Amino acid sequence: MTKKAKVFVGLSGGVDSSVAALRLKKEGFDVVGVFIKVWHPDFLVCNWEAERLDAMRVAAHLDIPFLTCDAEKAYHEHVAKYFIGEYLAGRTPNPDVMCNKEVKFGAFISFAKAHGADHIATGHYARRVEGSLPELHRGNDESKDQSYFLWSLTPEQLAFSIFPVGNSDKINIREEALKADIPIAAKKDSQGVCFLGHIDIKNFLSHYADITSGLVLNHAGDVIGTHEGSLIYTIGQRHGFTINDSSNKRTAYYVTAKNLPENTITVSDIKPTLIKKDVLHLTKTVFRKTPEVDEEFSVQTRYRQEPASAKIMSVSDGNVTLQLLTESEAVALGQSCVLYLGSHCVGGGIIS
Repeated sequence: MTKKAKVFVGLSGGVDSSVAALRLKKEGFDVVGVFIKVWHPDFLVCNWEAERLDAMRVAAHLDIPFLTCDAEKAYHEHVAKYFIGEYLAGRTPNPDVMCNKEVKFGAFISFAKAHGADHIATGHYARRVEGSLPELHRGNDESKDQSYFLWSLTPEQLAFSIFPVGNSDKINIREEALKADIPIAAKKDSQGVCFLGHIDIKNFLSHYADITSGLVLNHAGDVIGTHEGSLIYTIGQRHGFTINDSSNKRTAYYVTAKNLPENTITVSDIKPTLIKKDVLHLTKTVFRKTPEVDEEFSVQTRYRQEPASAKIMSVSDGNVTLQLLTESEAVALGQSCVLYLGSHCVGGGIIS
C-alpha cells in the first residue's frame, strides 16, 4: 500500500470507523468516507438517516469527500433472507458473518472499485499482517477482537482491505476521537444484529413464520415448563423459557435440543458440552491457508469463547471434519467455527 492511494472508509456514524478515517488521512492516504445503506423491514423503526447524518458530520469534520453506497439489495438477498431461512430450518445463523462477506467486503468493495478506490477500510478490531500473502490476525484488544466475524474473507477481499484501528485498544480509540474533536466521539457503541441493531428475534421472525408457545421437556420426556416458540431458541441458551418450579432453588437450565415439528425444546440443568474426540463437520469453508490432515488449530465456535483445540480429520470439496482435542461448549448448527494458529485467523466454516 502506497501513500496517496485512494481508500474508501466505511463510515457507520460510530467512533471506530471515524478514527479509522482519521488515521488514514493523517498517514497521507486519499480518504473518502462512505455510508453503507442497507435494507430494513417496514415494521422496524430504522434510524439509518440519523446514522448517515452522523457519518456526514464526521466526513465534514475530517474534510473528506462523502458518498453513499446503496447495498439494500445485497443485504436483503444475502443477509436478511439467510437469517430468516436458517431459523426456519431450525439452525442458528450468524448474520454478522454474512453481512461482512456479502455487504461490507462484497457490495462495498464492488462499489469502491467502480469509483476508483485502491482499498477499502473499516473500523473492525482485526489486523492485516503482511507476508507473501496478507494474513488476518486477531485485534490487539482481546475484549473487542472481531476476527471471528471476518473468517469468510477471501484472500482477494483481505488484500483489498485495511483495518486501521486493529492494533489499538478501544479506550485509546475513544481518547483519540475526543482529542481530535470528532463530533460523535462520546457516542455509545452499537450492538445487535449487524446493521439492524437491537431487534427482538421473536417479533422479527413472527412476520415470516407462525411462532406459538409450546412445552419444555426434560431428558426423560416429562413436561416441566413452557416456551415462546421452539424456532427462536439455540443450543446452550439458558433464558427465555419458564420452568414449573415452586421452590427457591433457581436452578439454571440449558437448552439441549429442540423439535420444530412438535414445537418442543428439551432442557437440562447440566450445561451441554462437547468432549475430547467429539467431531465437528464444517461446510461452506473459506481458508486463506489451506489446512492439512492432522494439523492442529485453536477453534472458536462462539464469539468471545475460550478457544478449544482440534485437529483436521479430512478436507474435501469445501468440507472439513475436525476432531476436538479438548472439551468445549456445545455448538448450534448453523453457527461459525473459526480456526486459528495463535493470533492468525486462517479461515473457518459453518457447523452442519
